[in-house]
Amino acid sequence: MVVNMNMTFLVGLFFYFLIFGGLIYYLCKRKTTTPIIATLIGIVLCIFPPLSIVYIIVLVLKNDVVPSSNIKTSV
Repeated sequence: MVVNMNMTFLVGLFFYFLIFGGLIYYLCKRKTTTPIIATLIGIVLCIFPPLSIVYIIVLVLKNDVVPSSNIKTSV
């Protein structure tokens, strides 16, 4: 069975992965302590668009990670 894919579909798929991958990387960098692993999970979920949208919603709703150098103690 031969699948006939035209160039428009492939370019659209490339831009989908590029835009969603970039957005997932940006959110994972801000919201998780392991951004590389979380980004790879998000890229794999881009294969199924509804799952990638749910993953982005979960990342948006998650609180930002505060770096330990920004924590001030009262002592």
